Amino acid sequence: MRFSRMGAVASAVVLTAALTACGSSTKNADKASSGGDTKGALIGVTMPTKSSERWISDGNNLKTQLEALGYKVDLQYAENDIPTQTQQLDNQITKGAKLLIIASIDGTAITTQLETAKSNKIPVIAYDRLIRNSPNVDYYATFDNAKVGVQQATSLLTGLKLLNADGSKGTAKGPFNVELFAGSPDDNNATFFFNGAMSVLKPYIDAGTIVVKSKQTDFKTVAILRWDPATAQKRMEDLLTSTYKSGAKVDGVLSPYDGLSIGILSALKSNGYGTAAQPYPVVTGQDAELASVKSIIAGEQYSTVYKDTRELAKTTVAMADAVLKGQTPQTNNTTDYNNGIKVVPSMLLQSVVVDKTNYKKVLVDGGYYTEAQLGS
Repeated sequence: MRFSRMGAVASAVVLTAALTACGSSTKNADKASSGGDTKGALIGVTMPTKSSERWISDGNNLKTQLEALGYKVDLQYAENDIPTQTQQLDNQITKGAKLLIIASIDGTAITTQLETAKSNKIPVIAYDRLIRNSPNVDYYATFDNAKVGVQQATSLLTGLKLLNADGSKGTAKGPFNVELFAGSPDDNNATFFFNGAMSVLKPYIDAGTIVVKSKQTDFKTVAILRWDPATAQKRMEDLLTSTYKSGAKVDGVLSPYDGLSIGILSALKSNGYGTAAQPYPVVTGQDAELASVKSIIAGEQYSTVYKDTRELAKTTVAMADAVLKGQTPQTNNTTDYNNGIKVVPSMLLQSVVVDKTNYKKVLVDGGYYTEAQLGS
């Protein structure tokens, strides 16, 4: 997948200034690589959980690509348990890791481990989730998360036929009943997704074209802790019982992640949706997980936002390799990702909306899935 790059000269000037301002973190990265030959160096990789197939793919992709460059890799999964992840980081530091790649469960809960990493001259790359409230984060690799939210909301409008596929005004008039879901409140990405989506949906809500019948529109109310599908299913069931018991129907659901979408669809099915008389509402998603792509093909979930995690791993591995060799890794954003203490130099990749019309071209032709895997 392609991603935007700054012009070479401008990027070098901006990045140099940003890294100078970063001070100790950049020096730590340089010192960590002062030994010269990095072959065989240990890199610690910590992922949040194996309960989501995307994190399994992320971890495997990172491990494979790092080992191909001659590094040793300690890959750990914390099963969404913060104490487990902090212990894993402590162990990796004790083992002599020369660099840490961290997809944090809670981006504010590993400050002590980051301080220890700094004192041991171990650079840190935040992977997909920004690590917050610490100066000891050197780089960040992720997707354009605000754009992901925009894509989800735009896809929702397209599914409702308020917009055409080319972005022009659609034939539908509304009003449509839409319910909102957001990701985990301790994941910095979740606010980017939600705010990006609401930047698109708010004018339609203000105009009455979209009606959030539950009146639950603030992030804290609609957020799903730890991105848990069962919690999303329970919330959808509660909404159907409390808000739609009079016979009103749900026309659309903004869901920020495929795992939540599956839970939401399960709740809808239990309440009579998914038939010819009452089809499923337009339900969005993210990550192009296998179960959700199959659901899209079956006409259940409407869409997902595909983020090629192979490319994210490739970008992160290139960052790690450059840092350990005393070089400055490539970034394309040095302004937007403030973690509460510092702006973290970042590399943002691009994503694409996948639905029933283009899944073969994007996912099968792109080598992400085979037709046999999708049963298509």
